[in-house]
Amino acid sequence: MSKNSAVIVHEDAEVLAEAVAARLVNRLADAQAHRGEAAVVLTGGRIAAKMYGHVLTSRFKGIVDWSKVDFWWGDERFLPSGDADRNETQARDAFLDALPVDPERVHPMPAADVVDTPEAAATVYSAELDAAAGGAGVPPFDLVLLGIGEDGHVASLFPGDPALEVTEESVTGVRESPKPPPERVTLTMPTINAASEVWIIASGSGKAEAVDEALAERRLPAGLVQARDRTQWLVDADAAANLKHLQL
Repeated sequence: MSKNSAVIVHEDAEVLAEAVAARLVNRLADAQAHRGEAAVVLTGGRIAAKMYGHVLTSRFKGIVDWSKVDFWWGDERFLPSGDADRNETQARDAFLDALPVDPERVHPMPAADVVDTPEAAATVYSAELDAAAGGAGVPPFDLVLLGIGEDGHVASLFPGDPALEVTEESVTGVRESPKPPPERVTLTMPTINAASEVWIIASGSGKAEAVDEALAERRLPAGLVQARDRTQWLVDADAAANLKHLQL
């Protein structure tokens, strides 16, 4: 592991979700203390939804000025607006709709009823990122949240998929995802790694092999994640079950 990486193991999924929620609130508050605003890239999945729910019940959520947070997404299923399987829909239902956010600072990836193809969605989102960055390509992300799949994928960057090799674009379309739906939109690995911090969140024994392999060999997509300042693996005991032979 590199010197700016760490693995933090929590007792179970519920403790993990609550702990990450507390970390998220503090990270956004710290960013606002330094910059006056904050930017976070959201992820999907069950553990993320559980974590977002804990943000709402956190007694510290008031330390964040939610109207000065930019919300982006790391990837999205190329489905119509409001579809229950879209990461945007899940995040809105879990916590965004209950927070005093500025709608102009919520940046979902274009849906399938707005543009015709994943590539078109990627082009639109890339332009939105560039505009937010004042023409510099990608705005300063204080934090990127990622889940990890059982195959070691992060965002919609799957092992062996051409999207994983894209380096000249900030966002790319995915046509043949091994996990349904096949059409998706995702930030590229250089965009993810440009963030100040990245947190990879993993829960359950089904993730244990991927977590171990990604940390040990650095060949899976998750193992290629290396944030500019700090990369944290936030896992529960089941997801960490295969890590006992590693020096963390």
